Amino acid sequence: MRSVLIANRGEIAVRVARACREQGLTTVAVYSEVDRDAPHVRAADRAVCIGPAPARESYLRTEALLDAARTAGADAVHPGYGFFSENAAFARAVQEAGLTWIGPPPDAIAIMGDKLAARETAGRAGVPLVPGAEIDAGNAKAVAAKIGYPILVKAAAGGGGKGMRTVASEAELDEALAAAGREAASAFADGRVYLEKLLLRPRHVEVQVLGDTHGTLVHLGERECSVQRRHQKVVEETPCPVMTDALRTRMTDAALAAARAVNYVSTGTVEFLLDERGEFYFLEMNTRLQVEHPVTEWVTGIDLVHAQLRVARGEPLGFTQKDVRFRGHAIEVRLCAEDPAASFFPSAGPIVALREPQGPWVRVDSGIAQGFTVPVEYDPLLSKLSAWGEDRATAARRLWHALRDTAVLGPTTNLAFLQDVIAHEAFLRGETHTGFLGEHFPAWRSGDDDAAAVAAAIALTRPAASTGATTTAAPSPFETLGRWRLA
Repeated sequence: MRSVLIANRGEIAVRVARACREQGLTTVAVYSEVDRDAPHVRAADRAVCIGPAPARESYLRTEALLDAARTAGADAVHPGYGFFSENAAFARAVQEAGLTWIGPPPDAIAIMGDKLAARETAGRAGVPLVPGAEIDAGNAKAVAAKIGYPILVKAAAGGGGKGMRTVASEAELDEALAAAGREAASAFADGRVYLEKLLLRPRHVEVQVLGDTHGTLVHLGERECSVQRRHQKVVEETPCPVMTDALRTRMTDAALAAARAVNYVSTGTVEFLLDERGEFYFLEMNTRLQVEHPVTEWVTGIDLVHAQLRVARGEPLGFTQKDVRFRGHAIEVRLCAEDPAASFFPSAGPIVALREPQGPWVRVDSGIAQGFTVPVEYDPLLSKLSAWGEDRATAARRLWHALRDTAVLGPTTNLAFLQDVIAHEAFLRGETHTGFLGEHFPAWRSGDDDAAAVAAAIALTRPAASTGATTTAAPSPFETLGRWRLA
């Protein structure tokens, strides 16, 4: 392996490029026409345009990506997350083109990418399952009645909350089935759906697994990702606040059993729902690097992208389960271009000014820069902010201060919302569940002063003032306004 094509964009493409450089590998970025000046393009050694802005005409075109690899001389492909990262056909196409696929075997992707096949596989491996069943055109109501309301209608393919509907009673079922099927067909070209029992107030807890081609398979602990909106994660942390040694053993053993069932290699995540009684149930397996991988890296000291690269080269992990050590607590939030006060409606436009936090025990995984225009065509994730502490309270406090030291002027973001979530008493007590935002933030509004935002924008963007031979930089808003926050 000498040169890696990164088949993605945004912060994850920047993250992968950095890891490749650290291992002496050259990198090739791909970009759509709207991403020509994006930070991930500048982060790579070479860059190839693969088409117009719509993802289906650029980042989701197999031939365009393979052509870019051939043109740039890349001999390996890293998919990041999203786009083609969990597409078995793309993984096979990469391998058939004679390139190294930096990810799990295509067969494992195919099985775990089909939620019905994944449930069946996990069940055979002895992993607890949420009550649920496949349906056909005529038996949906009978199946739903047997499972018991409330239920979830879920897409058989894909993930990320797409093709999912909550159903409280039989009167809502037909409409939910039709809507979920349409959304699933649009997002995944597969309109199949199935029914699953809706657990009330569960925690979303996942286990990071990592395997090589020499038979080593380990877990790197769990992450809790319960703070979500529309099944999209907002806050992630490790360890889970209510985890016990006994529960961790049972859950990680189940995760490893699910991974072994598909001969898993590379990074992956087995996701569970944890109920209030301490019972857990298999949700799905994500056969890729997760957005929230930094918190695991914080507490284990293991670089997951470096591990992916080594495994793809056929090297052993170099450690076993007994070598994995956990230290402290880490929390991550996702900074997105969206308006929490308007149902998280996506925002777009140029970033007029940007300030990202610095300091010990704070990490920023960013895909943006001042002057970059946030496009409307893609996921609104801008960057990830995470912090580590010896305990959960310290990590939360550090992350809150990091958010206070962050400013994004231009698109509306969820920055102030994240500050309020991290500072909420229930969050600080660890009382999180998948309905946390609906319970505590049903109608959030920012308390920021618009006048302060305007003044901050002027302070950050004002040209330098020249006084004779001396040039003085414009003062930052932190100098001009003192402590402030902006979303």
